[in-house]
Amino acid sequence: MRESDISLKVVLDDENIPEKIYWDATDKDVEGPSETKSFSLSIWDHENQSTLRIDLWNKEMPVDEMKRFYVDCLGGLAQSVLNSTGDEFMSAAMNRLCDKFVKHLEEENKQQS
Repeated sequence: MRESDISLKVVLDDENIPEKIYWDATDKDVEGPSETKSFSLSIWDHENQSTLRIDLWNKEMPVDEMKRFYVDCLGGLAQSVLNSTGDEFMSAAMNRLCDKFVKHLEEENKQQS
C-alpha cells in the first residue's frame, strides 16, 4: 500500500499569532517545505457527523488576498461536489455564488482606486 504525508508547520510570535506558515507533502512537485500565507483544512468526523476545521493566516496576509482565497476555496469545493457526488445543482449554485463574490470584489476594488 502506498502512503502520502502532508505536513503543516506554524511559527507563532510571542502573542501566539502566526508569523510564518509552511506546508509540505510527499507528492508535491517541489521538494521541501513551501511557505504560504494562509490555509484552510476541513476534516469530516463521521462518528459525530460534523466537520472539524482549522483556518489560519499569517500577519502578512492582505485582506484582498484573503477574500480571493475564500472565493477560490468555494470554487474548488464546487468542483469537488461535482466530482465526488455528481450533484450538478449544488455545484452550479456554488459557482454562481462565486461569480457574485467576484463581482463584489471587483466593485470593491473600483471603489478603493
